[in-house]
Amino acid sequence: MDELEFMRGRVYGADHEYAGPRHGRVYGELVAGPLDGLLLDVTGWSAHDLAEVVALRTEIGRYGPGGRALYASRQADGRLFDWCGDIP
Repeated sequence: MDELEFMRGRVYGADHEYAGPRHGRVYGELVAGPLDGLLLDVTGWSAHDLAEVVALRTEIGRYGPGGRALYASRQADGRLFDWCGDIP
């Protein structure tokens, strides 16, 4: 299994011991960029929250440790979040 296969289906920011999706939670998938394929827990997010660009910490983006990857919801339902770029 390569790194991309390992990352798919894992939840961004989840505990390493149980990094998969949990029953009763709502997830959006991160598309492209350094976090491609990870799931983002959007449980309880309002329509306003889903419309905002989210900055997610990552060590594997353009700016390395401490950098953030920007993702924006493709649709109002928050099922897919497209990568918009990286910031320091």
